[in-house]
Amino acid sequence: MSDVTPADLHRILDRQRAAFLNVGPPDLKQRRTDLRRLKAEILKQRGDIVRALKTDFGQRSERESAIVELIPLVQSLNYMILHLGRWMKPERRHVSAYFQCGRAWVVRQPIGVVGIIAPWNYPVSLALVPLATAIAAGNRVMLKPSEFTSVTSAVIGEIVRTVFPPEQVSVVTGDGDVGAAFSSLPFDHILFTGSTAVGKKVAEAAARNLTPVTLELGGKSPVVVEPGFSIGRVADRVAFGKLTNAGQTCVAPDYVLVPENDKDAFAKAWQEAVKKLHPGGYVGSPDYTAILNQHHYERLSGLIRDAEEHGAQIIRMGSDSAASHVLAPVLILNVKPEMAVMQEEIFGPVLPVLTYRNLDEAIAFINARPRPLALYYFGDNRVDRDRLLKRTVSGNVTINGTLMHYVQDDLPFGGVGDSGIGAYHGKEGFIALTHARGVYRQGRFNAAMLLQPPFGKLTDAITNLILR
Repeated sequence: MSDVTPADLHRILDRQRAAFLNVGPPDLKQRRTDLRRLKAEILKQRGDIVRALKTDFGQRSERESAIVELIPLVQSLNYMILHLGRWMKPERRHVSAYFQCGRAWVVRQPIGVVGIIAPWNYPVSLALVPLATAIAAGNRVMLKPSEFTSVTSAVIGEIVRTVFPPEQVSVVTGDGDVGAAFSSLPFDHILFTGSTAVGKKVAEAAARNLTPVTLELGGKSPVVVEPGFSIGRVADRVAFGKLTNAGQTCVAPDYVLVPENDKDAFAKAWQEAVKKLHPGGYVGSPDYTAILNQHHYERLSGLIRDAEEHGAQIIRMGSDSAASHVLAPVLILNVKPEMAVMQEEIFGPVLPVLTYRNLDEAIAFINARPRPLALYYFGDNRVDRDRLLKRTVSGNVTINGTLMHYVQDDLPFGGVGDSGIGAYHGKEGFIALTHARGVYRQGRFNAAMLLQPPFGKLTDAITNLILR
């Protein structure tokens, strides 16, 4: 695949918009056919996909890639194919008593051409789930995968070219300048997944065209542990959520809030849980993922050094390799809020542990920071759990586990504030990428016919009746 120029971007957009206007929206049969063909091609190229991911990351488990990239993607496609007919049906709406001879309904109308900007951490699923959602909604798509996973982007481009004509879906590649030009195009909607800093730039560029956006960002997703809850169970599930893709997950647990008396027990249980997940070590492991590149490896190493220099206790769980960008899991104790590791999303296998004395203190700590993309609560006390959920604002929540809310196809997925704008997945994705067009069909007679000139006493009587 060769990179495009800004002029190329405009030509592709013009071609897709003209096709959308000339051909009109696809029917249910065509949309389902497109989704089934996309699924079939993904499964056909499964081996190429996992090998490409391994090449781009240098070290990435092919099994984990199948689990975290392909399973959610295929499940999402199956869910859309099954439910799309119901989503597309016109929805009857209420008509007031004065207009009873008329009828009202809402039609979900495709909006046109959707621009999708995908990230590098899950470059397949976070490109193709939004693409499938846009296709289910009846739109055409320009997709820009990340320039940091170029081999995977090439496979995505091959899948798309096999399934769709370019006037329906086009994959475009390029660096940050191409990404900036892409965000500035007058799309009918932009769906961006990535960092908060870049998301702000995308929103600013889109605003110049009044283009609506769905921004799936990130943030510091907290784990709150209830006093007395099984620390071993917490450690096992937090370790799974933190070490999947080596922590390079937007909804990964970012830090843990444990009761003061449970800090040492959690640290011990965490180390045991990590050893169970990766008993053979990390460098060269077939089951552990490397950090994407040198920049991110050095950034994470810098966060660890800064914490240590400011008095934190660092517990390293194995050997690292700067050459292959493999960073073994790290637990950080005696954490202070002003440390760099608590000032930015970690996006790696580094877990700070903080303590709290009571639930109000934990709630205040979370609320003093930007709203997170995910919130995790471990405990069986329904009163405390409900109080935490009512008094905090976040994206989705998993109770007594991590990550699993993401793969529930019937739940919307999205953040709040710094962690995102809007939501997609399932029906909410279909809604986000369609326009709710209200339609009213006037009957032969309704009260409004009596509220037009020439006015008289009957007009006054009807007006007064309505305004009671």
